[in-house]
Amino acid sequence: MPKRKKRRGKQKQNQALTEQLLTVLRNHENNPLNYKQIAAQLGVNDPSARNHITKKLKKLKEKGTINEVSRGKYLWVPSKDYHTGVVDMTSRGQAYIVVDGLEQDIFVNQKNTNRALHGDVVEVYIFKRRKQGKLEGEITKVLERKRTEFVGTIEISERFAFVQCNGYNMPTDIFVPKSQIGNANNGDKVLVKMEGWEAHSDSPVGSIIKVLGKPGEHHTEIHAILAQYGLPYEFPKEVEDFANNLDTRIHEKEIKKRRDMREVLTFTIDPKDAKDFDDALSFETLENGNYEIGIHIADVSHYLQPGNVLDDEAFERATSVYLVDRVVPMLPEILSNNACSLRPNEEKYTFSAVFEMNKKAEVVNQWFGRTVTYSDARFAYEEAQAVIEHGSAENAIVPKDIALNGKEYTVQTPIAEAILTLDELAKKLRTKRMRQGAISFDKVEVKFILDEHNEPEGVYFKESKDANKLIEEFMLLANRSVAEFIGKQSPKKTFVYRVHDEPDDEKIASLEKFVKRFGYSMNTRDRKSTAASLNKLLSDVVGKKEQNLVDTLAIRSMSKAVYTTHNIGHYGLSFDYYTHFTSPIRRYPDVMVHRLLQHYLDGKDSVKEDPIEDKCGHSSEMENLAANAERDSIKYMQVKYMQDHQDQEFLGVISGVTEWGIYVEIISNKCEGMVRLQDLKDDHYVFDKEEYAVIGQRTHHRYTLGDEVYVKVKQADLVRKHLDFLMLGHRKDLED
Repeated sequence: MPKRKKRRGKQKQNQALTEQLLTVLRNHENNPLNYKQIAAQLGVNDPSARNHITKKLKKLKEKGTINEVSRGKYLWVPSKDYHTGVVDMTSRGQAYIVVDGLEQDIFVNQKNTNRALHGDVVEVYIFKRRKQGKLEGEITKVLERKRTEFVGTIEISERFAFVQCNGYNMPTDIFVPKSQIGNANNGDKVLVKMEGWEAHSDSPVGSIIKVLGKPGEHHTEIHAILAQYGLPYEFPKEVEDFANNLDTRIHEKEIKKRRDMREVLTFTIDPKDAKDFDDALSFETLENGNYEIGIHIADVSHYLQPGNVLDDEAFERATSVYLVDRVVPMLPEILSNNACSLRPNEEKYTFSAVFEMNKKAEVVNQWFGRTVTYSDARFAYEEAQAVIEHGSAENAIVPKDIALNGKEYTVQTPIAEAILTLDELAKKLRTKRMRQGAISFDKVEVKFILDEHNEPEGVYFKESKDANKLIEEFMLLANRSVAEFIGKQSPKKTFVYRVHDEPDDEKIASLEKFVKRFGYSMNTRDRKSTAASLNKLLSDVVGKKEQNLVDTLAIRSMSKAVYTTHNIGHYGLSFDYYTHFTSPIRRYPDVMVHRLLQHYLDGKDSVKEDPIEDKCGHSSEMENLAANAERDSIKYMQVKYMQDHQDQEFLGVISGVTEWGIYVEIISNKCEGMVRLQDLKDDHYVFDKEEYAVIGQRTHHRYTLGDEVYVKVKQADLVRKHLDFLMLGHRKDLED
């Protein structure tokens, strides 16, 4: 063998040993090791190899790569080339590591991902060289797995099985030994737990922990959505038993500790299909001509005591999850639909914000505390809207087609007067809020009409009318006032805030450039002009073909609202202080707010910040997972709905253009699908990023963002929740 090859081989061996030693020391970064312990970690026991390790350790010490903290014991010295970050895995198996404080993400080639998965917290080493000005590196250690449970489809062979996991950007399948398959059958959708991933293995090893059912079946897919985001769909027996054994009666002894408001006119306004009513309004005209308005919220914290299994479970869930065909509640039914639900003609324990307001909708006095209330009536939004549209308290009639009882009836005059006065005050509150720079996001919601088997029979759009806005304004008033009451106290008190940062300048600039294509302009000179421009834009697009597209992109340009103890205000609402006080049946942060508010009303000192901040972080994360699950369930139902309309032609608007296809949103039902470029047979189309278009190379025919086109369903894939469309052509060409 030539000397050069021998020398190169020796260099590789030396480099490999160096990496092995550093990996061992990095894995024990707080625990000094001697050469014997390191050798044992490497599985080395012959004297020659140990001697080699000793020499290498001395050289690394001389270079300053490691420290000798005591005689013969070494610790790894962290290098500025090593960072901790979160993996953003692509569908091709490459990764970008997002590191706080670094302006650029670190690119990691597939061969250097070192068994890391999407969302994992990892240690990454940045190479000295740069690739086209970009940072590139190698994942050296997985510090924390984002998840260990995955939903996938099992393929069983004679001696083992593999689970193929879609939707996680997983670079590999999960290997399952025959003994760990359980009662799964070939082709089942399953929940698999990743048990480990050996360094020499191409795939992690897992075990089946739950069989969800056959792909494409309704309950299988809904349960798969919940399992994918780690959201439970049933309560543990001990939690159900604990809840069912609670004393939910109203006791005179407890009433004496509260403000008794049972004699004040009180009612609820909710969606007609609501089962839990966690907020009610009371109304009374005072002798001075002002109004006393109570926002009464279910006192969930009366039943959820810190440390009991019910509270632990509620915290873990952090939120109710609203899927297209069901609600997965944060609390067991005995509380969510019964004891804590402000049902008509029942006394309830409540936590209230009570305001004295004048006719200009100015708050002249306020009170916060625990109460007991009695709801005199329950209204659906449609019923309250009928009263508002009637415009008079005398003989306000609710027609039978929207009445909850299916019969036409006349609303009692005192309640009708209350609704009409509250509507007037709400409109004044809203006008003031918009004048101060709040942004009006009234995005159209897609709802499905389901039959008894949860099959979609039709689609309708839910819009926000005066009755919805009435409730919204008074809930906002309560949330803002509670946050101000605590936030302005001195010395500073630890509290839970709902904050919303200012939008990213780049995203706003991108939105501004995008809407120009539709003939809209924006003024983004400062915060106030940006908010005014957004409101004008959102108002101008109402009823237009591009409304849903512009609404969606405007929302995406905003920062995400989160829970935190560090108040920075709420940009979207234009409030300096804001919290969530009004929905403790379905949001755990509201329970935290109730507890903290009572704690401070009792005159106690500020609580420690760190535990509350940790709970805020968990609540924000669970809220995000629940929103993703909700979106997936809507997408699933849209695909299911379109399966039954495969022969129908639909008018849609081009909602996205990429190098692989054209996304089209159907105007009549908001279902979105993709036309693959390879399915455009009349020409060879090329993506033009600057023009938001694909252009035919021979005919120069263009499909551009915002164009109206006719499409037909090519394939509706329930498992992947994906619609493929066939392009029929531009509306103007087909209708001429």
